[in-house]
Amino acid sequence: MTYVEDRKPRSDAARSGFVRPVGDVTADGESQITSEFAIPVGLDVAPVVTEPEAHTTSEFAVPEGLAPPQPVAPEAEGSAFSPPRTYSARHAPPTFTPPSGVPVVRLTKELPWQDRMRTMLRMPVADRPAPEPVHKEDESGPAIPRVLDLTLRIGELLLAGGEGAEDVEAAMFAVCRSYGLDRCEPNVTFTLLSISYQPSLVDDPVTASRTVRRRATDYTRLAAVYRLVDDLSDPETAFSLEEAYRRLAEIRRNRHPYPGWVLTGAAGLLAGAASVLVGGDVIVFVAAALGAMLGDRLAWLCAGRGLPEFYQFITAAMPPAAIGIALTLTDVDVNASAVITGGLFALLPGRALVAGVQDGLTGFYITAAARLLEVMYLYVGIVVGVLLVLYFGVQVGAELSPDAALAGTQRPYWQTGAAMLLALTFAVLLQQERSTVLLVTLNGGVAWVVYGALHYTGEISPVASTAVAAGLVGLFGQLLSRYRFASALPYTTAAIGPLLPGSATYFGLLAFAQNDVNEGVVNLTKAAALAMAIAIGVNLGSEISRLFLRIGSAEGRRAAKRTRGF
Repeated sequence: MTYVEDRKPRSDAARSGFVRPVGDVTADGESQITSEFAIPVGLDVAPVVTEPEAHTTSEFAVPEGLAPPQPVAPEAEGSAFSPPRTYSARHAPPTFTPPSGVPVVRLTKELPWQDRMRTMLRMPVADRPAPEPVHKEDESGPAIPRVLDLTLRIGELLLAGGEGAEDVEAAMFAVCRSYGLDRCEPNVTFTLLSISYQPSLVDDPVTASRTVRRRATDYTRLAAVYRLVDDLSDPETAFSLEEAYRRLAEIRRNRHPYPGWVLTGAAGLLAGAASVLVGGDVIVFVAAALGAMLGDRLAWLCAGRGLPEFYQFITAAMPPAAIGIALTLTDVDVNASAVITGGLFALLPGRALVAGVQDGLTGFYITAAARLLEVMYLYVGIVVGVLLVLYFGVQVGAELSPDAALAGTQRPYWQTGAAMLLALTFAVLLQQERSTVLLVTLNGGVAWVVYGALHYTGEISPVASTAVAAGLVGLFGQLLSRYRFASALPYTTAAIGPLLPGSATYFGLLAFAQNDVNEGVVNLTKAAALAMAIAIGVNLGSEISRLFLRIGSAEGRRAAKRTRGF
């Protein structure tokens, strides 16, 4: 077997279509495979001789003589915050940051925690000073969700007790910073508390919230919560999270300092003292006290049956007005208008009014609107209760004169004593600590003396006199609270009791009952103006007191200013 025979035959696919056909004999006598497209033998075609090209070209090639553009070397990689090449420091426009840089804010440690935390809350987040590290036995620190839960529970007690939204946020901020959580943002509305903490710029934030379901006026509990926050904010004392929870549980379990019968008696004494302020005598004092105590017991009965607070105020406003109408119908020589006015003093929501206006002035408009709406509902409840009785009395022939309460002569000593008694009983109704009752009583007496000197002696308008007296109440209340490192509410709320617009409210309601709409609108507008003057005066006095408190350097005070509204 030869080599050619042993070789594997080629496949048809491997054959070329341009070879010579089969049977075509070459010059040497051998046949080879040809194709039908092969050039026949004897037909000579002159080969085309071409010069070999130097390189392969394309129709997109650059013509000769035209030099392509040279590539530009890329710029060095830089930062997005580096100045551009066209920047010139000499011709640069003036910038916000001063040449010396942004000053570092250092807060005075001797200040109460309320002022330090309020100052930091009013700063931008980037300008807030970081908390100083405190040595703890457990370097890992407590769990973040537990710290946020403790913060929300403390804020709930403060908000339910009537504290302003800004002060609640300051307390929540202080609790978080005491455990090293500096990047936290509390948020307070009328019924919802929330707080968010972000461990770092790359970590997800941790957020928790809590709803305030029930409100109870207990300034003793409020003061205990403030002491707890003050102890947590003290860098010299290290409170564990378990100890803080234990103290918080004790605060919630504590009973009110005054029993129910004491509160009922205080409501009666408050109404009697208010009746003396508007010209009442001993009989008027007793009648107003009885009416207020009866209304208080009826309100407690409605509360026990689960009726809303609106209907409780309607029920509580009816007995004093009914007693005044009864004294008028029996021809007893008493000032019935003073009896009804005294009963109104015990019901006017001065605490909620001051808190609502304070929230509005400090920028918490949602909470302020909710508080003022609550005041409006309570006020409407009082109006409905008194109007029902007055309308019935007018229909049966009771003759009530709108000027009867102002017919008496001015008795400065009796009225000053009545104003102090009113402030004292108001403090008892607010469940204040016994140690604060004397101070708030003196503050209420000073407020009435200032009001009487301006209005009766100086013949200044009642609205302006009320605003000045309330401003002094707020100023003294803030100074006393800073002296005791406590809340300012126990020292201001009860002291504004003698300034509440009880007589203007009664005159407006009586005018409506007698179909004198114009006079009623004028008196109720005056009552609203007096109420706003009280609230704004208290807040202004508080802000004036803070002007004299140091929060650090001048740069720190500039950094703590609020943003303007434009």
